[in-house]
Amino acid sequence: MEVRNGLLLAPQRVVKRATDVVIASLALVLGSPLLLAIAALVKLSGPGPVLYGHRRIGRYGRTFTAWKFRTMHRGADVLLRQHFDRFPAARLEWERDQKLRDDPRVTKVGHYLRQLSLDELPQMWNVLRGEMSVVGPRPIVGDEVARYGEAFGLYTVVKPGITGLWQVSGRTDVGYEMRVRLDEFYVRHWSPWLDAYVLVRTVVALLCRRGAY
Repeated sequence: MEVRNGLLLAPQRVVKRATDVVIASLALVLGSPLLLAIAALVKLSGPGPVLYGHRRIGRYGRTFTAWKFRTMHRGADVLLRQHFDRFPAARLEWERDQKLRDDPRVTKVGHYLRQLSLDELPQMWNVLRGEMSVVGPRPIVGDEVARYGEAFGLYTVVKPGITGLWQVSGRTDVGYEMRVRLDEFYVRHWSPWLDAYVLVRTVVALLCRRGAY
């Protein structure tokens, strides 16, 4: 039995969508000087495009391209395989968290962008397109679906977010199972006040940079 949650109600979805559009529009317009400066730094960090697009699973299970500033060297897949060959423990860390604390693929500029989550600013465009929300579950890839189990059904009824409960609860310091539980909690208990809480905590998390790498 599933309790009807706020994100399934049309008036609540309208409020959330309106909030998303306002925040994303302001971020892209007022933040345009910062976006241009970051783009220049990424271009100078090494060969490759300024933006990186990756396929993610969105609402209703549909895939979309989530955009980020490029934070990795060209040939990142080769670098990752070589790293696993040299450090077998790193493969276990990757399989557990889908992240590496010392990732050989990440550029120096990319390292700082990730710590401050500035690499995710282009996803405001995904928000305007209606593919993402400012606050929501962490966007996942196809390989992660099995790890969500029955919770994947809840994940697909909403749009993934740029920030969310996982990001403000320690990010990579939080185990994968807890990430899933946090996404599940968000969908079941959503309210405008929960989104406001997450946004305030996001600012604190960015300042503290806990779990960010």
